[in-house]
Amino acid sequence: MVATYLKRWVGNRILSRTTRKGGLDLSKMRMFPSQVSMPLRRQGLDPVPELAQVRETEPVHKLAHLFGLNVWVVSGHAEAKAVLADTTNFSNDIRPLVGSDPNKPSEGIGGLGFTDPPDHTRLRKLLTPEFTKRRLARLEPAIEKIVNDQLDLMEAKGPVADIVADFAFNVPFLLIADLLGVEESDRDRFRALGPARFDLSGGGIGVFGSASESRDFLFEIVRKQRANPGDGLIGSIIREQGDDLDDVELGGLADGVFLGGYETSASMLALGTLVLLRDPENFERIRNEPGAVDVIVEELLRYLTVVQVAFPRFARHDQELFGHQVKKGDLVAVSLSGADRDKQVFGQDAEDFYPRRTVSSAHLAFGHGMHRCVGAELARMELRAAFTALAHRFPDLSLAIPEDQLRFRDFSIVYGVETLPVRLHATAAEQVAG
Repeated sequence: MVATYLKRWVGNRILSRTTRKGGLDLSKMRMFPSQVSMPLRRQGLDPVPELAQVRETEPVHKLAHLFGLNVWVVSGHAEAKAVLADTTNFSNDIRPLVGSDPNKPSEGIGGLGFTDPPDHTRLRKLLTPEFTKRRLARLEPAIEKIVNDQLDLMEAKGPVADIVADFAFNVPFLLIADLLGVEESDRDRFRALGPARFDLSGGGIGVFGSASESRDFLFEIVRKQRANPGDGLIGSIIREQGDDLDDVELGGLADGVFLGGYETSASMLALGTLVLLRDPENFERIRNEPGAVDVIVEELLRYLTVVQVAFPRFARHDQELFGHQVKKGDLVAVSLSGADRDKQVFGQDAEDFYPRRTVSSAHLAFGHGMHRCVGAELARMELRAAFTALAHRFPDLSLAIPEDQLRFRDFSIVYGVETLPVRLHATAAEQVAG
């Protein structure tokens, strides 16, 4: 999460300078400065050319020096894997840079992404059994039903629908709500809590404010289920391990599952559809070629890498990192989108979408090491089911507007498109011409 955690515009009118016991308080920033935004910028679906230039010449690059803090970006694939796997020299604990109110538990960090061992080890063990392939297999019928129900609604709404609003956000939302055990009466409020968490245009105030609201809601769910555990993940953990963790920890775990499975999957579904529509052969392969959807999904994950940067790492001590002197406390941001375009791993055409690529599975779209996404296999199941159903239900699916009119989310940790209008069926003229 490179830029999420470090910036501030130098100027009193843009940023109200706030500190926490003499240090920087990221949660009070009104705007993040542009000098560290490069790893989060794109041109259409592609990272900006500057990222490739940095990767090829200096895969570990000093991006900025702000408030006594060096900010490094790692964009080489090998270098990224090394940093992501290194818990000896790097910490994920961001608490020193985030002010909090001890009287508001929702302002606690919680979750796995900002947690170091041994707490991380203990908490992840609670989730891992729920995300094994064997346990996830029971969700396949639910995933297929959710996907097909949303396609039915799109069909009824047609002939033009918005993949983003009518499909891509609804499918993962309904699945995660079911998985966590969120009651129907709470779902409208739950639905609105995801996208603002990744939008950096409002600075730290926007990011951390949205996080606090989300955790407030999940703490309410946890308190309700402590009294009456439901059938979902929250209720299951309470029944089996409830005495071993408090509401902040359990709410943080639920928050991590929500964030990891909602906005990210929605962006992959929408952007993935856009990529596949560029060449109708892609959907044809999914319809007619057994196993094609598996390799296509892996290449989409690599090519899009919608989570653009990993959770920030902080140097535990002065050290040398691939020829560079990193100081204790420096922030090291791993560019996942940069690493997944590394030509040394993915070939000279790494900047292109090539669904027959044999090394796509080496991607870092889910991260790497201890903090690798625990829900990676669930995401794959969701994407395979969704793209397969789309390919069969709407074989003539096409963009309803020129691609150059699409608006993408600029400066967001999770990259996405605002809307994706599609025509569900071929027009009468197209059918005659065909």
